[in-house]
Amino acid sequence: MRSADDVINLIHLADRPGTSGHSVSVRVLGRSHPGILTGHDLLDSEIVILAGESLNASFPVTLFPEDLEDWEENLARLEAQRFATWLDSGRTPSMRFEPREGGGLSVSVHDGPSTGITVTLPLFVLPPTWAAEQRDLLTRVREVYPREVVETSPGAYEWRRDRHA
Repeated sequence: MRSADDVINLIHLADRPGTSGHSVSVRVLGRSHPGILTGHDLLDSEIVILAGESLNASFPVTLFPEDLEDWEENLARLEAQRFATWLDSGRTPSMRFEPREGGGLSVSVHDGPSTGITVTLPLFVLPPTWAAEQRDLLTRVREVYPREVVETSPGAYEWRRDRHA
């Protein structure tokens, strides 16, 4: 059983305090299969949506190392005020980010693989440091859960030699 102390945010976007109370987070709960080569670098996670007291939803997600790289690329798109879609492979719920006029962001989560539900949440007023904060969260996840497995050829895995360096 994981404790609340083990959970870290990969994404946390929230309206400024005193506004709507809306927030969207991707929380990393831990390694999917620690110690097993094919699952060690996968991260059990959840997308959490809060809209005041009226909505509290969570969607389970398993993140691959490539998903972190994709998030970094999508974050750069968002910083440039461009639309971004993340986790759109069809294996997990997907996220869509659309910049709003005035510095806000609209975030949609579509749970196609499981329920078919789409939740769209407007974040009206993000703090000016939101992008830097997201980069810091990504860095923190990579520090806590470094890649420790390498695929040497299709379907063949081994531990990285510098794993405990």
